[in-house]
Amino acid sequence: MTIQHPRPAASRGGPGVLGVVVVNYGSSALLRQNLAAAGPLGPDVRVVVVDNHSTDEERAAVTALAAERGWDLVALPDNRGFGAASNAGFARARTLGCTTFCCLNPDASATPEVLDELRRASTADPLAVIAPRIVDSTGATVFAGSTLGLRDGRTGAAHSPTRSRGPVEEWLTGACLVVSAEMLDRIGGYDEDYFLYWEDVDLSHRALAAGGTLAVRSDLVAVHDEGGTQGERTGDAKSDLYYRYNCRNRLVFAARNLPRRQLLGWLLRTPRVSWEILLRGGRRQLVQSPRPLLAVVRGTLQGVGIALVALVGRPSPQPQRVRRTPAPR
Repeated sequence: MTIQHPRPAASRGGPGVLGVVVVNYGSSALLRQNLAAAGPLGPDVRVVVVDNHSTDEERAAVTALAAERGWDLVALPDNRGFGAASNAGFARARTLGCTTFCCLNPDASATPEVLDELRRASTADPLAVIAPRIVDSTGATVFAGSTLGLRDGRTGAAHSPTRSRGPVEEWLTGACLVVSAEMLDRIGGYDEDYFLYWEDVDLSHRALAAGGTLAVRSDLVAVHDEGGTQGERTGDAKSDLYYRYNCRNRLVFAARNLPRRQLLGWLLRTPRVSWEILLRGGRRQLVQSPRPLLAVVRGTLQGVGIALVALVGRPSPQPQRVRRTPAPR
């Protein structure tokens, strides 16, 4: 599989309603700053906000904002994580007549024109999972495709050097991702056991295994200031949840999707890769607080436990057959 960068094709596709699904957790201010500020998204768009409960005050704020903007609100009684909330949003969007779905982060935005072209592209090729090129508020590209090292579980940008050796598989970020109802029916939506992070890696992998393709529309641009949902941070530091679940879910992915020998290789490389995940936040954080290191250790141990159970307690899964397409000229 090669991530594609097709040329604009505004005439492609047919009728269909796009459901924009946004998962909220204490981020009503970001919703107002991004999604609400984009204005009306067009007659063929329905917005579904799924609120993972954080506080009563936040629930009241997002309820008022949804009523003000005419969004459909799914108010969950607790925090069920990104995957479960997204699936709840897909289900609600289907009842509104949507046949195509766009996952959009609260700290991301896309214009009506970009959303319309993504809807048309998905309608024209329902087995393609599609993402736009994503830039930050300064205009710098932060996503144009990502890769997963199948030998060690390292992730990186698709078009920059990576420290992963051996084969790689592409994946698309869930910050702004479009998928059809047909593809969701094939793969069953997001895996809800990840809770946070790696759901999009897993969904991309299962979409490929189900005969789909991944496409980055480099001609279409969404804006995403990464980390807006992680709260207040110092410098490059990430949240404790970022460290914990990235370390944990790397091994959850391996346990669910890889044959035993490959899973064992990921386990053996775990100390080094977990350390690299910690260093994404810089070294200075290590002298300011022990919490990032403790989060990495906690997540790594949780992931190792899940991987060991899979290693000794179940038959090795058959290697997934991935549909591969030539890069367009």
